[in-house]
Amino acid sequence: MRLSSILAPTGPIPVSKSSWWAGVKAKKYPQPIKLGPRTTCWRAEEIHALIEIKLS
Repeated sequence: MRLSSILAPTGPIPVSKSSWWAGVKAKKYPQPIKLGPRTTCWRAEEIHALIEIKLS
């Protein structure tokens, strides 16, 4: 999943990009996968698991 589909307003997680990257650095959010020099994504299973944890 790309960051634009994860974060609000189009995605389900209501945090800013800077908060998201701070959480990734602090290991609060899943670690990204680099597909290329300017392309970063996350595993859909990890994002869905994160959403389930937040809703519980």
